[in-house]
Amino acid sequence: MGSKKADDNIRIKDLPQQERPRERLMRYGTSALSNAELLALIMRTGTKEENILSLSNRLLKEYDIRAISTANVSELQKVCGVGEAKSCQLVACFELSRRLASYQHDPKPFIRSAADAAKIFMESLRGAKKECLCLVLLDSKNRLISSPTVSVGDINGSIANPREVFRAAITHSASRLFVVHNHPSGDPAPSEADIVLTEKLIEAGELLGINVLDHVIIGDGEWWSWRESA
Repeated sequence: MGSKKADDNIRIKDLPQQERPRERLMRYGTSALSNAELLALIMRTGTKEENILSLSNRLLKEYDIRAISTANVSELQKVCGVGEAKSCQLVACFELSRRLASYQHDPKPFIRSAADAAKIFMESLRGAKKECLCLVLLDSKNRLISSPTVSVGDINGSIANPREVFRAAITHSASRLFVVHNHPSGDPAPSEADIVLTEKLIEAGELLGINVLDHVIIGDGEWWSWRESA
């Protein structure tokens, strides 16, 4: 683990009150806290050899904040001092943030554009390590019915089956839909296979009377639209 500084062993409660993360948050608000201090508040306690602020800083050196947000429990536990409980706390915290980002107050909001469809899945898919094929299922007035994930591929690609797409649409009595999938590389530019899949889905939808409005590909904070690029 390397040598430790003398203040690594100082307990948080032995710090001056103005330097403790909880007190700083209460006095100045969350924006005044560093990423390490916020992580310290989530994980709460350090180890016998290392206080929680030192542990949080070390965690951030091994995983940046983005990597922490997408890591699973077993990956986080590889960092010395981050056990099962702390790993679960971190995973739960970041999952809540993703759910909040895609939360819709209106239970059946209108989805009118590729941007609306991308917003539903951006936070959940932008850091996914595998390709996921998802749908935004709509009624005849473009109100959201459901947004299921219909297939998950391996680390090298997605498993895209048109039958699964339209089975879900028919099950939910959808009149139209957006197809959404992610590129784990972070680059939303379509592959030749993506273009071919889009054309097949549009043709199949025409036969079934279900309008495939667009195919949206999610990258790292950006997205690509088949319709808007045409």
